[in-house]
Amino acid sequence: MRQVWGFRAAVSVGAMVAAVTSFEDARAQNALPEVVVSAPSPIARRAPAAKPAPPARRERVRVTPRPQPAPPPPSAAETATFAPVTVLSGQEIQQQPGATLGDTVFNLPGVTGNSFAPGASRPVIRGLDNARVRVQENGVSSMDVSTISEDHVVPIDPLASDKLEIIRGPATLRWGPQAIGGVVAASNNRIPDPSMPLGFSLVTKTALSSVDRGVEGAVVVENRNQDYGVHGDYYRRSTGDYAIPGGRQANTAVESEGMAVGATRYFKDGFIGVSISHVNSLYGIPGIEAAETRTRIDMEQTKLTTRGEFRTGGTIVDTVRFWLGGANYKHDERATIDGPERVMATFRNREVEGRTEFQFVPVATALGELNTAIGIQGGHAALGTSGEAGSLLAPADTTRLATYIFNELTVSPTVRFQAAARVGQQRVTGTAATFPGDFLPDGNAVEEARRVRNFTPGSVSFAALKDIGWGVVARGSISYSQRAPEAQELFSKGPHEASGTFEIGNVALNKESATSFEVGLAKKTGTLRFDASLYHTQYAGFIYKRLPGNTCGEEFDTCAPGPGEEFRQVAFDQKDARFTGAEVAAQLDLLPIAGGTFGIEGQYDFVHARFTDGTNVPRMPPQRLGGGVYWGDGNWRTRVFLLHAFAQNDIGADELTTTPGYNLLNASISYTRRFAPNDIVKEMTVGLVGTNLLDEDIRNSVSFKKDEVLLPGRGVRAFATLRF
Repeated sequence: MRQVWGFRAAVSVGAMVAAVTSFEDARAQNALPEVVVSAPSPIARRAPAAKPAPPARRERVRVTPRPQPAPPPPSAAETATFAPVTVLSGQEIQQQPGATLGDTVFNLPGVTGNSFAPGASRPVIRGLDNARVRVQENGVSSMDVSTISEDHVVPIDPLASDKLEIIRGPATLRWGPQAIGGVVAASNNRIPDPSMPLGFSLVTKTALSSVDRGVEGAVVVENRNQDYGVHGDYYRRSTGDYAIPGGRQANTAVESEGMAVGATRYFKDGFIGVSISHVNSLYGIPGIEAAETRTRIDMEQTKLTTRGEFRTGGTIVDTVRFWLGGANYKHDERATIDGPERVMATFRNREVEGRTEFQFVPVATALGELNTAIGIQGGHAALGTSGEAGSLLAPADTTRLATYIFNELTVSPTVRFQAAARVGQQRVTGTAATFPGDFLPDGNAVEEARRVRNFTPGSVSFAALKDIGWGVVARGSISYSQRAPEAQELFSKGPHEASGTFEIGNVALNKESATSFEVGLAKKTGTLRFDASLYHTQYAGFIYKRLPGNTCGEEFDTCAPGPGEEFRQVAFDQKDARFTGAEVAAQLDLLPIAGGTFGIEGQYDFVHARFTDGTNVPRMPPQRLGGGVYWGDGNWRTRVFLLHAFAQNDIGADELTTTPGYNLLNASISYTRRFAPNDIVKEMTVGLVGTNLLDEDIRNSVSFKKDEVLLPGRGVRAFATLRF
């Protein structure tokens, strides 16, 4: 892996302001952040952005403008969304330990990570992972191979993210059936945004962590005039094997770095921008066998992204938006077996994805104002494999094309409805293998043949919002979604050294269908803030990884019942299933103390997933209950939070062990200071975060390696963000 040591200067655009939490007391001058921040409606009409005005010249006569009446504040329903959306700011991201998105969102209600490795932990939403959770950056897919196996990294580092949004429920339909479980959307300013102010900006981020002896840093440089903006960023992190109670978890070191440059052209009725980014990561895979062979993954990706927006000024189409990206991804899986380290497997992915949306001029109807957006989305991924990866999954191609429509009807300031539909075509080409029904050798050779599968997934959803008073909004939705099987689910056929599995696909898999019902209540402002959701999903043909109870060597002929061989056998299968769950998060400001606000907070989440034959869906997250206290003013912010995870005893029929519960105690303190406009440093945030302060043994019930791997023990993280 090519390593670049030290920080690189880069040119840039726009103002990437280090995200700092602001406090405002509802009864005094400062206030605490909301529990859940809702994203704008996907089809909310955006007012035309004015072109930045040049600096005003000094005038001899001072003119006082005539006072204008303030517009009425929007109702709670107007500012709410149809689905739960959790947002993490830049500062909140930096306070989280770990090098992955999965680690960053691990403790949020309804969300966790699969924690397969410190360098590869993919988000899990409501018990759903891999191909059901879409991860994207600036509106474009992450374009990797992380959905193929849990040991594969998502090449989006939290250090390069200004904001993370976790979107659950029917709102995910906009991004496609592969987002049936949810969307984790990372955003940054690599394509400079039109809302950025004029001028030059420099932001630096640094952090040290004790649990893994980690060092990380990032720098962002940006500049903008009236017509153009440029952006450049660079980050790097280095960690060793992390500490666990009584020792260290072997083979968990991570080295990663990334960089990007971007530029945007602004004009009267819109903008168009482009960026190119590159990321490298080298990380170890924990576990007994993987640590002995020092199995590591060496990844690199180069990605080109462009997006734009054009306000037409027409009487039919109001705005046209587009997102387009392409990436070249590769990783080598290295291990030391009977000699020096060598490449065991190589995965390559060349992918392109684009989406265009046409937002129409609002139409006045007898029921209210109707907003409509129509979109077209398409993409192609060419997966190439060699070495051991060629035995696991031969080269495969996937082509997708879909169209969708969103309609939003505003009946009154307190009532809104949304209806959406999507239909697409997916074509998957690969090499399928025919195995015996019991997945054990019968003396005959395994037959392989090139196969093509075509699917036409369709989805519809309906949702409603009602402001019921006191700032509380009620929401409800019903949706029907279909997902087509992925290449790895159809065509896997061999060993995977990094994950320690021998995977067998099922070329006969059909579409997976989900009928979902969800209700929720949310209150975003005031001394009491909360968001609560209750959902139920009925799956027809739920695709899952079944453990038949066999183990295998490098070849299928070595597979045998029970333990003994190197790899656990995993077979893709389908069953009908039911998922029921709930998520609650709340904050209550109790009283003013020392010029700030003291309050309490809590959260609760669970998901119960069973197949219709009464058995449990394997590897589900545990029920979790947490609570804590906080205090903050305009500069200081402190928080202590204890999260209790109950034992996960509802295990799948093929899981061997239950997962014990744990208590995770975290605490943080940060200080933000804003300097005078003429000072060199404009803003500074420094802080300390303590994680797993009880030094508990923590195992993740979602992970395939829960019996072999503990999560990090007690640690302290110091961080600083400076804006110049």
